[in-house]
Amino acid sequence: QVQLLESGGGLVQAGGSLRLSCARSGRTFSGYAMGWFRQAPGMDREFVAAISWSGGRRDYADSVKERFTISRDSAKNTVYLQMNSLKPEDTAVYYCAATLDSVEGSRIQSEYPFWGQGTQVTVSS
Repeated sequence: QVQLLESGGGLVQAGGSLRLSCARSGRTFSGYAMGWFRQAPGMDREFVAAISWSGGRRDYADSVKERFTISRDSAKNTVYLQMNSLKPEDTAVYYCAATLDSVEGSRIQSEYPFWGQGTQVTVSS
């Protein structure tokens, strides 16, 4: 079994930055592709970013490209989401997810069997 725990959310002004962390425990970290998703109030959960198990491939939603950076530290069993130039529309609960089904990472939520509980990010205007 794999457990994921997000941290780093909070309240920030527009234009500010936050770094989210997702710490994994349980089974071996290697081989897992990781993703970040978010869900705003009244909206469906959507893809934000994904990183391959090797860290060599990264994928971003168009809405966050050039502003967000996903990275991973396998030694620490942690994946990060650095969020810069935050906008009010980035306000959401952010979830990390892990999968063995796609080593390159995926935008498809159903391909991720393991999910964290989420961390709230609120961006004020």
